[in-house]
Amino acid sequence: MNYTKAQLIDALVAEWEYLCHDDYDEDDQTPEEYREDLIEMTLDELVEETSTGEGYTLEEYMENWG
Repeated sequence: MNYTKAQLIDALVAEWEYLCHDDYDEDDQTPEEYREDLIEMTLDELVEETSTGEGYTLEEYMENWG
């Protein structure tokens, strides 16, 4: 893995914005609130947050959202 914490956070926030745009719920965090939560996570926790694995790799995730 050659991604920084900042790159993972940016990608996760980009995905969050897309998901909230398509399926808005007033209880959802704002992108800024979500980013604040992500900043507190470790690199391993951020990777886990991407829900990647064998079927959908981190590299594919970063190509889509990074």
